[in-house]
Amino acid sequence: MKQQAEIQYTVRGVPREVDRALRKKSAARKQSLNQVILDELTVATVGHRQRADFSDLVGQWKSDRAFDAILKAQRQIEPDQWK
Repeated sequence: MKQQAEIQYTVRGVPREVDRALRKKSAARKQSLNQVILDELTVATVGHRQRADFSDLVGQWKSDRAFDAILKAQRQIEPDQWK
């Protein structure tokens, strides 16, 4: 899937109350101010947030023995705990 070139904007004259509201959302969501602004613009214009596109990660999994060992240990069933 070919990624489209991103467009950048410079916005001037943002009212203080808008700035405060966006920064409050940014802190509450634990997201960057830029991401919150993009989300808000997307909802305001197309009616829904964009979904994450993880297609570029397909086929990128690399086996890790240490991680696999941790998962295996967590998946052990202890029969005495299931009585």
